[in-house]
Amino acid sequence: MHKLGSHIVFRFFLSLGVSVLGGLLFTVIHTPIPWLLGPMIFMLVGSQIAKLPLMWPTSIRDYGILIVGYSIGLTLTEEALQGILHQLPMMLLMTLLLIGLCTLTAYAASKLTDFDFPSLLVGSIPGGLSQMVSLADEMKSINLTLVTFLQVTRLIMIVFCVPFLLFSPWIGGTTGGGTDQPMIEIATWAALFPEILLYAPLCVAGAWFARKLRFPTAFMLGPMIVMCVIQLSTTMHTPNLPSSLLNISQLMIGSHVGLMLRPQQLQRKMQTVTIAITSSVLLIAGSLGLSYILTKMFSLSAATSLLSMAPGGMDQMSIMAHEVHANLSVVSGYQLFRILFIFFIVSSLLKMILMHMLRKKDAITRSSIT
Repeated sequence: MHKLGSHIVFRFFLSLGVSVLGGLLFTVIHTPIPWLLGPMIFMLVGSQIAKLPLMWPTSIRDYGILIVGYSIGLTLTEEALQGILHQLPMMLLMTLLLIGLCTLTAYAASKLTDFDFPSLLVGSIPGGLSQMVSLADEMKSINLTLVTFLQVTRLIMIVFCVPFLLFSPWIGGTTGGGTDQPMIEIATWAALFPEILLYAPLCVAGAWFARKLRFPTAFMLGPMIVMCVIQLSTTMHTPNLPSSLLNISQLMIGSHVGLMLRPQQLQRKMQTVTIAITSSVLLIAGSLGLSYILTKMFSLSAATSLLSMAPGGMDQMSIMAHEVHANLSVVSGYQLFRILFIFFIVSSLLKMILMHMLRKKDAITRSSIT
């Protein structure tokens, strides 16, 4: 038992070393969001190519997301919430257009390959990796490995491509597309105290409560709501987080994402990889087009619009918004609306449609046998 425990400890510290090395190297070569991309790429290469026995507990990823949730909560002021309410119709339209693009991509892929449409559809919709994978798990006819691979590939491609798009000449070069909000005050570790001693347990409690209520991305939504309520209902000081703590949260999230891709579990590897990359590229291109419309309609910066539309994880998009001083409340508003819409409405509709398709398929199979 003691030997097993020490083996797990060794694997964790080996993984931590690999992640830190990735973060340091990506910082030295000046890549965008180095503490998210570095650990992610190093963990992926370390586990799949170097075959190192890496592991990263989900709970560490969850607390990294909690830190990001706290930061987003600070941006949800009364003024920011009014702005989000004003944009609700646009949020709905953009979400429907993005889901429509995913459906068309999945349908085209099902016609060009021998993969089934339901699996491709669940694998294409950007509704939070855990939600789509658990939906696939409930539907026994769906190819769970394919869904996981498509979702993770999209997530990794978006997390890797969007930062380079943000810093490209098309979006705004080194400024990341301009800013929609003033520079956040310089935060220090000392400035966190003593308030953080109250807020940290409240954020943890909020995350666990949101999890009990089965909220999507509970570890982000719980702290967000807690900090938003504190800001709106009290005059208490809510300190910003130091950049070093945000870097740590990026490492906690990026390390987990890097370990999620397991190509060895795939059948028809080349075909699957081609579909995953092609559909991800189409989604990113579609997001760019939608973000251009958003920029023109609401006078938002290119960075804010792109991060609002990018079909990646809300935590990763929020980290990038922090980095380029985009309007974090608008980005999180659009991302949160899409997550909730997909979680509460699209997932239920998908379940009904897929069950209907499955019953129809069974009926055809039975009639052909008789």
